[in-house]
Amino acid sequence: MDETVFTYGSPQLKFGPGAIDEIAWDASNLGARRVAVVSDPGVADAGITQRVADVLTGGDISVDVFTGARVEPSDASLQEATDWARKNGPWDAIVAVGGGSSIDTAKAIALMTTNDGDLVDYINAPVGGGKNPTKPLVPVIAVPTTTGTGSESTTICVLDVLEANVKTGISHASLRPRLAVIDPQLTMTQPAGVTAAAGMDILCHALESYTARWYTTYEHKTPDQRVPYCGSNPISDMWSEKALSLLAGSFRTAVRNGDDAQARADMAIAATFAGMGFGNAGVHIPHANAYPIAGQVKDFHPKDYPADEAMVPHGMSVALTAPEAFRFTFDASPERHVRAAELLAPGADRPSDLVEFLPTVLADLMRDIDIPNGVGAVGFGEADIPDLVEGTMKQQRLLATCPKEVTEDDIAGIFRRSLSLW
Repeated sequence: MDETVFTYGSPQLKFGPGAIDEIAWDASNLGARRVAVVSDPGVADAGITQRVADVLTGGDISVDVFTGARVEPSDASLQEATDWARKNGPWDAIVAVGGGSSIDTAKAIALMTTNDGDLVDYINAPVGGGKNPTKPLVPVIAVPTTTGTGSESTTICVLDVLEANVKTGISHASLRPRLAVIDPQLTMTQPAGVTAAAGMDILCHALESYTARWYTTYEHKTPDQRVPYCGSNPISDMWSEKALSLLAGSFRTAVRNGDDAQARADMAIAATFAGMGFGNAGVHIPHANAYPIAGQVKDFHPKDYPADEAMVPHGMSVALTAPEAFRFTFDASPERHVRAAELLAPGADRPSDLVEFLPTVLADLMRDIDIPNGVGAVGFGEADIPDLVEGTMKQQRLLATCPKEVTEDDIAGIFRRSLSLW
């Protein structure tokens, strides 16, 4: 029997310049008198973490601050955060300040300070145990300082599992933040390289959820069996389309001129809108491929990220196979791929072969904002493809959202054609 029901969830949302100055009222409104502020060293060095802590304490709220969130969290860094939290908590709420890494670290703390067991028990199968939380989580207030992950809207906590050399996640509806406080002024200092990489995450969230398999193509589930990723649906489509339209007018500007307040605001709200789309519909091949690209990085050091650590930032890793992934999925829903290209590049001429429309629009954008030219440009070669394919095929939660069946040979072909994109 085919599914007839789709679900939709989102956090409460507060958006606008100066929104962060109301954070004490927001926390008090949740009944919080003691909170943890979770952030990373870069955000702390920029003074944003302390600013949030000061607003909270000014509202007579007791605050403990953790600034050890790791850019691109790992099981080791989340364990460190959990150890700190179990020693210093509990709290009435957790305020996450930073990019997706800080927000995902806060989600892990909320999970592991309220539920028993080890982190690996909750990591998605087959990498981890795939266990669901059995106790309510402490509420998370997400304060994004980057424009990309949409983690403030989603039920996902992404991490590197170091020993397995793979990136995966923890997924459950209870991980969705209770409130997202989006103050675009906090993103004004985001460097161009970070804006470009994180923005590609917004873009692929919107594109993947928009092209995901339709919710009625799934097998019917009982309410307790339904997962947050339920396939594309009328509500997620609306958010994805709006995110694409916002990106069309703001993405290049935000990268080239970070002082443009309107472009920054449009990017910030696009990130949340895309999160409200993919956080319900799901993502597919580009994100599944991104996990092994990031998890198996060799010696690539991206512009405007910490120089002491090799990494492929998440949004960049997602983008590197996106043109070829959407060339592969085109025949599953040609009209959606064409519509997405038109939203992202309004006024662009349609090519005679429509399968090339979205990949061409993506490649043009990637060149313009200085995203590397394929997986070869971040250190991978033909010999690495089998290991990359193996890592992708472990992401069955994501691949299940693909609008057509995907095999190991299909993924290998996408990686091979993505060694160089132009």
